[in-house]
Amino acid sequence: MRKLKLMLMMMLYSSISIFAQDVGQKEFDIIVYGGTSAGVMAAVQAVKMGKSVLLVSPDKHLGGLSSSGLGYTDSGKKEAIGGLAREFYQNIYNYYQDSTVWNWQKKSEYGTRGEGKPAVDGDKRTLWIFEPHAAEYVFENFIKKYNVKVLRDEWLDRKKGVEKKEGKIISIKTLSGKKFKGKVFIDATYEGDLMAAANVTYTVGREPAAQYNEQWNGVQTGIDHHDHQFRVKVDPYRIPGDKSSGLLPRISPESPGKRLEGDKKVQAYNFRLCLTNNDKNRIPFTKPEGYDSTQYEVLGRLFAAGWSDAFQKFDKIPNYKTDVNNHGPFSSDNIGMNYDYPNASYEKRKEIKKEHELYQKGLYYFMMTDKRVPDMVRSSIVKWGYAKDEFTDNGNWPYQMYVREARRMVGVFVMTENEVLGRNPVLHPIGMGSYGMDSHNVQRYVTEEGFVQNEGDVGVNPSQPYQIDFGTILPKKEECKNLLVPVCVSSSHIAYGSIRMEPVFMILGQSAATIASLSIDRKTPVQNLNYDELKKKLIEDGQVLEYIKK
Repeated sequence: MRKLKLMLMMMLYSSISIFAQDVGQKEFDIIVYGGTSAGVMAAVQAVKMGKSVLLVSPDKHLGGLSSSGLGYTDSGKKEAIGGLAREFYQNIYNYYQDSTVWNWQKKSEYGTRGEGKPAVDGDKRTLWIFEPHAAEYVFENFIKKYNVKVLRDEWLDRKKGVEKKEGKIISIKTLSGKKFKGKVFIDATYEGDLMAAANVTYTVGREPAAQYNEQWNGVQTGIDHHDHQFRVKVDPYRIPGDKSSGLLPRISPESPGKRLEGDKKVQAYNFRLCLTNNDKNRIPFTKPEGYDSTQYEVLGRLFAAGWSDAFQKFDKIPNYKTDVNNHGPFSSDNIGMNYDYPNASYEKRKEIKKEHELYQKGLYYFMMTDKRVPDMVRSSIVKWGYAKDEFTDNGNWPYQMYVREARRMVGVFVMTENEVLGRNPVLHPIGMGSYGMDSHNVQRYVTEEGFVQNEGDVGVNPSQPYQIDFGTILPKKEECKNLLVPVCVSSSHIAYGSIRMEPVFMILGQSAATIASLSIDRKTPVQNLNYDELKKKLIEDGQVLEYIKK
């Protein structure tokens, strides 16, 4: 039964792919660019509202990070998640009610906790933790159920593929030469490529804290929020104590900057690996081509200084698998190696992605083989490997790199920590967030005392769920009247650290499509839509716009 279900899934995927390459029509009410979770939900909502829709995805596999390793959902307060996002997690629950999908582990063995809270909401039949292929299965069923037209492996021509007239996008063209006209466009990419190609104002990096009267933006030297800082002294030089010998790899020679000043640096990326210690489903770690052990010298010295906490974020998901995230001062987060990514060409991004892959594969090989790694760590890591039944057409490696932050639009309303932390009211909510403002480390440098340190890691929790404003996904009217941006939203760096969670992207994707559909009905720019009408429709479709503490 298990094999049959996977075969049916692949047949479903293949049939949609073949159909999607010949969509027939060239004009649509709404064109969604980006196959992320936000993109899928935007397309589904638009169809539900009776609009003709085309989902153009650079990726062959839909769902973004939700189907590419991030199965240990950063959900925050689950009461703030409604609409299609809630339906997605309910469908995940339904998927795992089938006993045949528990092929490696008994359902009763898995347990029910995640993010410190129950992974299952039994009364609402909702599951928040899942395997990558399970998420893709659910996304593909959304596409099939609503007959969404999808073009896969189609990349926007970022140089001359956006036609604008009188402040509106008229059409987009892909690198393969396909051209489509639309009434409203939605940029659901992690990078904001359509937004940028349409000449909408955006920013990259961290604003000075003073720009929006924030406390947690800008350079955060001296801040120690998590276990991701060096708490032991590690010498940064190739020959310990000899500055003239040069710095070890992956340490910046530059000053980190002054506290609270802005910069154009980006928080670290990684891949969320789906690993297993089940021998029947495990592919062992091997030495990657291009491996260079010196790239991990800092980690070797960290272990030598007594650190050994290497397995804290091997978070359990069903069937003896994990969603592996960063943990510690030197981990899967590839600090400082992604600054060029947001604005880079497709070719350069592929290079950056490949470098991140080599770094992470080399990291596990180093921990498995290097003699400076404590015996306990080496003997443990060798028991893990890639899950044989995940990402089967990609060498069991995740399709999507975790682009935690790239471009951010500067739109009608800029969300800041002041809204997230409840200092300022939000007057026109279209959804809610609740996860902590979470920025990963941005840079690794040498302190004045001559030791290695990380900078940029911040974790500050709001006291309760917060509202996200209508204007957060709207470009300024004079820049574009028919574009919505539910992923690279208009927010400060630190506010984005909370907004950037997958459930929120699904929520904002649905709201974006609702705005797009109503603006078509009313023949008005997206910025001019009557909010009371929008609010009524959002609530009708299950969106949570207000948190009532129980």
